[in-house]
Amino acid sequence: MDHFKTIIGQSPALDSLIRSAKIAASTDVTILLKGETGTGKEVLATAIQKASSRANKKFITLNCAALPEGLIESELFGHKKGSFTGASNGSQGLFQAADGGTLFLDEINSLPLSVQGKLLRFLDSGECLPVGETSPVKVDVRIIAATNTDLNDQIAAGDFRSDLYYRLNVVPIELPPLAQRTEDVEHLAKHFISLFANTHSITPPSFSKNAIKALKTYHWPGNVRELRNLCERLSILLSGNIIEPSNLPSEITNPKNTTKTAGFVLPDTGLQLDKLEADLISQALSRTQGNRSQSARLLGLSRDTLLYRMQKHGFRTQ
Repeated sequence: MDHFKTIIGQSPALDSLIRSAKIAASTDVTILLKGETGTGKEVLATAIQKASSRANKKFITLNCAALPEGLIESELFGHKKGSFTGASNGSQGLFQAADGGTLFLDEINSLPLSVQGKLLRFLDSGECLPVGETSPVKVDVRIIAATNTDLNDQIAAGDFRSDLYYRLNVVPIELPPLAQRTEDVEHLAKHFISLFANTHSITPPSFSKNAIKALKTYHWPGNVRELRNLCERLSILLSGNIIEPSNLPSEITNPKNTTKTAGFVLPDTGLQLDKLEADLISQALSRTQGNRSQSARLLGLSRDTLLYRMQKHGFRTQ
């Protein structure tokens, strides 16, 4: 059975990606999936797991950006009863829960620095140490990680451990953005239309040639996920009809209205980048009454990156 049939498309870039994924799936090697948000990293991770020797074992996923920094260590490694406030019971954590199987760590770029060292220890030794325990636990878990940012930039900013990156990056697989595989847009669109027609028990609509042309020329900032959501909407609202360009969102049919422009225009006289960064951090902290986590979200940073940059600019971090 070809578990990679869930990845729709015929572009050369996709064919090359799937070949690499199939080879990696047949081994137990650590895999790092790279790509923009919405490119299908979790779909690929699932296909790799199903094609692996661990297919009949547990497959557990965790979005590292979805949990508060204070909880993610316990969620991953478990904790001892009474090890921290609120720990009324012990917990084995996801590593022990996935023993024998696969753990998919999505948005690994959001993993706090304080937890990265423990993940590195596991990758090196197969041991995880629950919070509050003094003796590590040995587990057999395959790691597939994914990132939607360039980890090299985070390493340069002091936000991600280089030794952990090298340990994760054994087999890197990069998913191209949809804008770089326009040959696949029609295949994907027709697949999603059929999928949602079956899901909602309705007659599928069809695309006119001009509608397909418009889809192919759009830049898809939300990648496959954006196309999927559009097709679900169209399949419901236009059941049994022909989809024309007039039925598509204006940003697709009038790309000139969505030309990317800088959110900030560089003055002709230039600027002092460090001063601007410090000013933005100050504004974010003021707006959130000093809440670092909320300030980081306003600035599009992880909390660790914000603390690093606060320290660089002389803000109090204690």
